[in-house]
Amino acid sequence: MRGSVPSQHDGSGRAGPEPVERAGPFEEAGPFRPLEHVGRLQAVGPMDPAESTAYVAALSELGPRLFSSMPRSDQRAKGMHYLRGLLEAEGRKSIRNIATLFGGDATEQSLHHFITSSTWDWVPVRRALAQYVERVAPPQAYVVHPLVIPRAGATSVGVERRYVPALGQVVNSQQAVGVWAAAPYWSTPLNWRLQLPRRWLADQRTRRQAAIPEAEVAESLGQCSVAACLELIRKYRLPVRPVVMDARETDVTTAIGRLRDADTPMLLRIDGALRLIVEEPAFPRRGVGMTAQQIMSTVWHMRRPGLRAGPRTLSPDPVGAVGGVVTVAATPAADAGRPADRNDMLLIGVAERGQWPAQLWLTDLTALSPGELLRLTRLTLRVERDQAEIGGEVGFRDFSGRLFTGWHRHITLASAAHTVRVQHRLAGSLLPAGSG
Repeated sequence: MRGSVPSQHDGSGRAGPEPVERAGPFEEAGPFRPLEHVGRLQAVGPMDPAESTAYVAALSELGPRLFSSMPRSDQRAKGMHYLRGLLEAEGRKSIRNIATLFGGDATEQSLHHFITSSTWDWVPVRRALAQYVERVAPPQAYVVHPLVIPRAGATSVGVERRYVPALGQVVNSQQAVGVWAAAPYWSTPLNWRLQLPRRWLADQRTRRQAAIPEAEVAESLGQCSVAACLELIRKYRLPVRPVVMDARETDVTTAIGRLRDADTPMLLRIDGALRLIVEEPAFPRRGVGMTAQQIMSTVWHMRRPGLRAGPRTLSPDPVGAVGGVVTVAATPAADAGRPADRNDMLLIGVAERGQWPAQLWLTDLTALSPGELLRLTRLTLRVERDQAEIGGEVGFRDFSGRLFTGWHRHITLASAAHTVRVQHRLAGSLLPAGSG
């Protein structure tokens, strides 16, 4: 089955050593899984290490692993200071506010240098974080989720006036993409990619001032999303897990091809206008190109009393309304001239509050049940909530510097702070009422 855990990857793209056997996506996956009431927790606010043994334990376990790639002890010490500041500082997680926890102007200058000008590489730090999360709580999937960072000025790296579909308006902002390890009751980001507009890349002076590497190129949001996934797969040596992604603004054919080349199973939300070819024998227009919306409308009519049963139509699932699942060709109809890919996929229609179909998903996870696939789609809601709540607490949007390197270092350590905060919440949920 695509979506099992067959291999690991290194930076070359070659398969690495076989991983330790892991739980499947819907088996007991780790210590976070049984805590079903965690989704009801409230924000805990800035933390005092003296008041939370869970916080101290999580920070003490993660910190040494996180900074082991830094060659100098002063870098490791500053890394711990910055991480603690993201968790403990009041208000906005600026370098100035973080520095107030540990000293005055000299500390601020030291931390500013650590984030913007020091020599440490954020990739090994992210790899250490990802491997730590995999060890303590293997996720069910990797969820790709955008991060819009509104800005007042024009100096922050990558900032541009852009239309944000989720907001329905043009916003002066940075646009990033996060790849999250996710399970039903927790999620945490493992990798980030900053989408860079052409104007930031075309002028060599601008590139130098922002410290943008020559390898960075202009990308659409869809290209940026797929690239962020491939970075996670190839650089972080993690087991292969399904990628769940909103691909409505993406070249779906290209995304499918690149993820399949990386042997990565996928569950992609698609636009209703995407043309597909149905391969179901029972479908009345088998082999004819139709939009995904038209296909699911046909499926719905085939469910009505007096008509024959539709192809793999379903009653409402216990965890939600799955209206239909149809086998379609892996190559969309618009690309029928390409070599045929006989690894067929499933088109899934999801109903919400009387709307049909409210969501359309395309997947190659053909061995999973409709209920399991629906639960995977709902991981996007878990990530959306955690990014808004915990991400806001640990300063995802609070770095305002000009440098590309500074942004990546800040968001890397903010991701580690997010992981500590998740562990703190989960451990706190086990405390009896009235305990300190």
